[in-house]
Amino acid sequence: MATHDEVAAIFGKMQERFDPKKAEGMNATIQFQLAGDNGGPFWVRIADGKLDTGSGNAENAKMTLLASADDFYSMMTGSLNAMNAFMTGKVKIQGDTGLALKLMPLIG
Repeated sequence: MATHDEVAAIFGKMQERFDPKKAEGMNATIQFQLAGDNGGPFWVRIADGKLDTGSGNAENAKMTLLASADDFYSMMTGSLNAMNAFMTGKVKIQGDTGLALKLMPLIG
């Protein structure tokens, strides 16, 4: 089980791995609702070739990802396949599902 700090650190790593060339023309806010004691609400905003992250609830999110914090951590660290997690219901997407497919290549 990942700690809350380990889960939160994933969002900082997203900023490090972000490839602005792949995000050209993208303007979107994504909400992450991660369940469990080690989870919480987080957000990612991609605009003007930059990726910003934070905790809490974002306004006007185009997509919301719902998962347990442990499943999200496993998915982001490579021990859980993202497509399998979605197909088995461990990860749910509300809103623009196409945005979910674009997100992974942007953050490695």
